[in-house]
Amino acid sequence: MLRGLSSPSIRRRRRVLAIGALAALLALLALAAVTFEGAAPAQTAQAKPNVVVVMTDDQTVEQMQVLKRVRGLIGRAGTTFTRNFSTFPVCCPSRATYLTGQYSHNHDVRSNKPGSGGFYKLDSSNTLPVWLRDAGYATAHIGKYLNGYGTRGPREVPAGWQEWHGSVDPTTYNFFNYCLNENGRLMAYGAYPRLATSCPNAEQRPRTYQGDLYSRKAVGYINRRAPAAQPFFLSVAYLAPHAGGPNDGQQRCLGSAKPAPRHRGAYAGAPLPRPPGFNEPDVSDKPAFIRKLPRLNSRQIAGVRTKYQCRRESLLAVDEGVGAMVAALRAKGELDNTLFIFTSDNGFFQGEHRVKGGKLKVYEPSVRVPALMRGPGVPRDKSVRELTGNIDLASTIVDAAGAQPRRTLDGVSLLELARRPSLFAGRDIVLENGPDDGPGNPRYSAIRTSRYKYVQYVTGERELYDLQYDAYEQRSLHNSPRHAHVRRRLARGLARLRDCSGATCRR
Repeated sequence: MLRGLSSPSIRRRRRVLAIGALAALLALLALAAVTFEGAAPAQTAQAKPNVVVVMTDDQTVEQMQVLKRVRGLIGRAGTTFTRNFSTFPVCCPSRATYLTGQYSHNHDVRSNKPGSGGFYKLDSSNTLPVWLRDAGYATAHIGKYLNGYGTRGPREVPAGWQEWHGSVDPTTYNFFNYCLNENGRLMAYGAYPRLATSCPNAEQRPRTYQGDLYSRKAVGYINRRAPAAQPFFLSVAYLAPHAGGPNDGQQRCLGSAKPAPRHRGAYAGAPLPRPPGFNEPDVSDKPAFIRKLPRLNSRQIAGVRTKYQCRRESLLAVDEGVGAMVAALRAKGELDNTLFIFTSDNGFFQGEHRVKGGKLKVYEPSVRVPALMRGPGVPRDKSVRELTGNIDLASTIVDAAGAQPRRTLDGVSLLELARRPSLFAGRDIVLENGPDDGPGNPRYSAIRTSRYKYVQYVTGERELYDLQYDAYEQRSLHNSPRHAHVRRRLARGLARLRDCSGATCRR
């Protein structure tokens, strides 16, 4: 039992929540189990595997503890990449990397903002869904896309997507009362007046928790498409555990992720993790933007703890959704012929290094993200420690699909890496951010090796961490005479990779 949840009234409330959660899960599983006339599911005729990618928003590796179905159905049934990185740890640049297989310095989406980034910065005519359509795939996207999508034309369907259920900004960040472009038709779910500006003349739909709607649409798509001679590519992008509205009486989760009603309070007693480096007492080794941060006080820590609990609760609906998708694939006889990838766009701070929230910074809580994969040719119940990143997603998918990318890809196929990880030992990853991220996030480029992280800021400041002995980045060695040779070697490596492209990124 979670601490602080022992009174009879709270026990009754938990029973009600549990009944609601069971009902919602049974509804998803019932949809997942639909077959034609109750017959045994037919076996697929196509040679190419289906591909399903599920992406969360701002999820940390630590929060995988919540996702029991994901860990069991994807991780234990496949491979977990334990040192996986978001190479540009913020929403739009990271998602553009997923769609292009390129570092930000190559696809040129360098922020969430118009001008240097956002949906309209990316050339959507030359992206992963286009390549898969050319390779004979049916394609579908459900949920969040790139920041700013829909702000100029909410009925636009980006190139390559045969079926489209994309959330329209700014309503993307509402767990209730949001607008979707559904194949060119605007649908407002639980509409309220503010939707009128971004979704004019939208058709009204009942109030539905966003994550549950995405899960139902994903399961419905699988039931319609499988089994079939044509393989499919399904991309599902949940908002959780990103902060979102509306503030509909959920004062506890104000300014944080909103869990489904059945999951509210599920982690109300959960303690906030306090790893080494939490509310770091001595930041004299850090750059000026960190040194300026005061230590978090008890009120601020309590706020971080509440947001941590709400974020965890919001992921429970995601876990149920993944379970329902896997059940649908199994019922249709397609599970063993489906490459299923689970990941997040970037991480999130929860008090580490005095940072009470957000991402963008180069430290591990921000750049390290989960990556789990199951499917044909993927080793079962395996953990891989070689470095991987979001640059590898597109390379993996085009490898599985036999597609021909029309960009120079910077990543490697995780299929090959999972089977023969020793071939990729010594691989290095570039970490970068953009010019428009504000005074608290000076621009940097960094190299992450299996042991070290070396960072160069435009301010001239440097950081160097030996992660073998300092996994929580508490003591920068950039001024250590004993590590001068390491710093010089890493500086040369960063100079080589900072502007790399294609094969030069993989050496």
